[in-house]
Amino acid sequence: MDLIDFLTEMIDLRSFSNLWYWIGLAVLWSSASHWVLGVPFDLIARAGRKGGQVAIDLELAVGVQVRRALHIAESAGNFLIAFVFFVLTVLVLLGFVYGVEFAQAVFLMMCPMSLVGAMNLRTARQIVGLDLSGDALRKLLLRTRLKIQMLGSISIFLTACWGMYQNLLTGAL
Repeated sequence: MDLIDFLTEMIDLRSFSNLWYWIGLAVLWSSASHWVLGVPFDLIARAGRKGGQVAIDLELAVGVQVRRALHIAESAGNFLIAFVFFVLTVLVLLGFVYGVEFAQAVFLMMCPMSLVGAMNLRTARQIVGLDLSGDALRKLLLRTRLKIQMLGSISIFLTACWGMYQNLLTGAL
C-alpha cells in the first residue's frame, strides 16, 4: 500500500464504514451529556455533594452561561434558526434524495445536536423565568442532562441502524 492509497482510505467519505465517524459520534455525545448549558457535570455533582463554595461556583457558572445563551438567542436567534434549518435541509436533500452518504452522516449528527441546543435554551429560559438557585437549579440541570443522554441513546441507536443498513446496501465492508 503506498501513501496515496493510505490517504484515500483515511479520508474515505463512506462515513458509516469509517471508524473515525463512530469515534467522532461517541465524542460528540459524550461531550453533549457532560456539558449541560456549558457547565461541566462534575461541577454539578460536586455542588450537590459538598455545597458551600462549590454550590456558589455552580450558580455563578450557570448564571454566566444562561446570560450568554439568552443574549445570543435574542440578538441572533432568528438568523441562527434559519441557518440551521437551511443546513439541515441541504443535508437532507444531499443525503437522502441524492444519496450522498457523507451528508447523511453529518445530518445524523447535526439534527439531534440542534435539539440539544434547543433543550439547553429552554433550560436557560426556565432558570431565568423561575429564578432557580440551589438544589432546584441542580435538579433542573440533572434532569436536562438525563434528557440529553436519552436523546443521545436514541440518536446513536438510529444512526447505528442506518449505518448498518447503508453498509449492507453498498457492501462497503
